[in-house]
Amino acid sequence: MTKRLFKNLAAWLTLAAPFIDAQPPAPMAGSDPIRVACVGASITYGFGITNREQNCYPAQLQGLLGHGYETRNYGVSGRTMLKHGDFPYWNDNAYKQALAYNPNIVVIDLGGNDSKPQNWKYKDEFAADARAMIGSFQALPAKPRVLLCLPMPAFKVMWGINEAVYTNELIPMLRQAALETHTELIDLHTPFLKREAWFADGIHPNANGATLMAEIIGDAITSKKDPPQP
Repeated sequence: MTKRLFKNLAAWLTLAAPFIDAQPPAPMAGSDPIRVACVGASITYGFGITNREQNCYPAQLQGLLGHGYETRNYGVSGRTMLKHGDFPYWNDNAYKQALAYNPNIVVIDLGGNDSKPQNWKYKDEFAADARAMIGSFQALPAKPRVLLCLPMPAFKVMWGINEAVYTNELIPMLRQAALETHTELIDLHTPFLKREAWFADGIHPNANGATLMAEIIGDAITSKKDPPQP
């Protein structure tokens, strides 16, 4: 009887093992909040969203994650991942402030403005600059978890932002950069392909789009995923 009991217990533990610690532990009561830096351009900033301060995705992400997290918005409109872009994120105070924040988690959503013709002429530098951006955060004392976003769809060519560049060139480069830096990927492209009604100008999501964006990113943060595999 005892042997059978131990045998059944062992079998149960074997089945249960994949589900144990499937999610990272929630912040403990009284501990410092987990610092989340949202790095990006106009979509992170919340361009075109009514009541931007409350409805941009970083603000909605804060509401979803709760008091155990502190989320800050470091989005600046028009910025590029490319160092040779017309308005490189590298040169902004927001970038310096994001580094100084020493975050525990970094969400990077850059690349859309890089697809503009005046920027994409430097496309041979894009992958290296993406790796360097990721590495600059990975090197911080907090050793943050970095999540790299694939860009939302561009439903029309506006300001030179180009969906064909996204799908044919830029997204594969971001995937490769994530692979080479052991960085987690968040796909913001596929879930929005049928949500064109949420993009008044074809590029920037409204508050509903920011809500879905916050939900996707929040899910990635609270259920840690493995970095991409070859």
